[in-house]
Amino acid sequence: MTLRRLVFLSVIVGVVSGLGAFGLYLLIELCTKFFLTGLGGFSPPNAGGELEIVKQEIRILDLPIWLIPAIGGIISGIIVYTFAPEAEGHGTDAVIRSFHKLRGIIRARVPIVKMITSAVTIGSGGSAGREGPIAQIGAGFGSALASLFKLPDRDRRILVVCGVAGGIGSIFRSPFGGAIFAVEVLYKRDYEVEAIIPAFISSVTAYVIFIALMKFLTGTLMTFHIFITPEVKVHSFLEMPIYLILGVLSAFFGILYIKSFYITHNLFKRLNIPNHVKPAIGGLLAGIIGFFIPQALGMGYGYVQKVIDGDLAIDAIILAIFGKILATSFTIGSGGSGGVFGPSVVIGSFVGGAVGYIFHELFPDIVIQPEGYILVGMASFIAGACKTPIAAILMTVEMTGGYELLPALMLSATVSYLLTGDNTIYIEQVPTRAESPAHRSEMLVDLLEEIKVKDAMVPAEKVVTVSPDDTVLGVLKLIERTGYIGYPVVENGKLVGVITFEDVEKVPIEDRAKTKVRDVMTTDLIVAYPDEDLRSALAKIVNHNIGRLLVVPRDDNTKLLGIITKGDIIKAYAKIRAKLISS
Repeated sequence: MTLRRLVFLSVIVGVVSGLGAFGLYLLIELCTKFFLTGLGGFSPPNAGGELEIVKQEIRILDLPIWLIPAIGGIISGIIVYTFAPEAEGHGTDAVIRSFHKLRGIIRARVPIVKMITSAVTIGSGGSAGREGPIAQIGAGFGSALASLFKLPDRDRRILVVCGVAGGIGSIFRSPFGGAIFAVEVLYKRDYEVEAIIPAFISSVTAYVIFIALMKFLTGTLMTFHIFITPEVKVHSFLEMPIYLILGVLSAFFGILYIKSFYITHNLFKRLNIPNHVKPAIGGLLAGIIGFFIPQALGMGYGYVQKVIDGDLAIDAIILAIFGKILATSFTIGSGGSGGVFGPSVVIGSFVGGAVGYIFHELFPDIVIQPEGYILVGMASFIAGACKTPIAAILMTVEMTGGYELLPALMLSATVSYLLTGDNTIYIEQVPTRAESPAHRSEMLVDLLEEIKVKDAMVPAEKVVTVSPDDTVLGVLKLIERTGYIGYPVVENGKLVGVITFEDVEKVPIEDRAKTKVRDVMTTDLIVAYPDEDLRSALAKIVNHNIGRLLVVPRDDNTKLLGIITKGDIIKAYAKIRAKLISS
């Protein structure tokens, strides 16, 4: 695809992603007003930079708050498992799986089902985030657009990444971080570099569309940041060890979050009951936790704002860490629909808040602004749990405006990323592009560098040779009998030359019976060595326009070890290609 066309399609994906982000934002707010406020009389706080589209609140019933997430769970379960089972759980993993294993194909109905069920899950108090749904919504449209234009798989995958970038960049108001998240989240230690520019275009486009729609409906221009924070910075180099400690704690709680989530997920998978009702059980358990720890309900961004504002006690913050981890595990691990990135933002903020306020009490002259630790905790937890360190830093800066904290953000996020190792909340991530089925065919030529000549050559004992004293006519008959068009010439056990069909043809027909091989053979040999790789051997064959290489030791060009031809290289290539594709 030409760059111009790719840019055009990236803009289209960005427009639809921005519309989808706005639709999801509005739907979550409507569901929250209906379920939590209308049925349970509970109004969760909003983050400082979030706007309310629907102002009025309606009381319908007075149900116990612990029951509301179960109601949302049963509704979500029925819709998901009836219409699109792949929409269960956290949508980002489904997108990653589609990219690596399904050629980037996402069924058109999935984004619609995901939007509805995620809004119901989050709006009813289930502990989940909106990044999974919006990632799947944007990616689903990118996939559908590629199918509409009959684009190849590579271009479809790029548009899927564009959809993720547009969705994340708009709904989190983080166009730079959203684009980097989209190219980073696919791997544990790599990036989808070809998609960076299209992702930037899509993310910025979606962000503009989202902000414009919010301004149109509310009459107020949204702030650039989701969370309203004071101007924070690192006040002393003595704070850096504390930020390092925060990185260690973020890694610990990140691993706890991952283990808790997948233990719960596996338990619900083995539960011998209909899938449709599992999210209701998970919602009920999350609701019970939320009854005692309200910070665990819904997305929880309003409670992050409360921690930033200093309106939550330290013991409540610590309790909320464990409550949010469990509530998220029950909500999404049971099959409920929503994202796991949003809860990561909240949990990380709580971890950072606990560290900041505790050390502020202990060392008030060093830790002057505990709010800074909340932001750093957010980034370091995301870096460790999601394996997206660069996106975590950028998104935290964009969501909060904490630019002065960059040294602390980099230190803490790096420590957390390293200490969590291969643990990740996104189990469909692969380590690098080399391990991705989407890129295996691209890596095959490079894999020739890993195969040695000795592993592909025909060994000397199986090679047909001729003597310098044989006649050209004898060689011609040998060619007719064996089908080979080139033969090493060996005298007294030593390699002295090579003769080919081209050499034989140059001899007049009447002279072939009396002309010796030694008179027409080539003595200036192009050879290969047993420890040489196949890519290098192939280059020699192509550059010299020959069909075979004689294999000799590096220290003795007269000792024939074997012969390697284009056919032998092709066979080795085909063998490793088949093995990789089938694995």
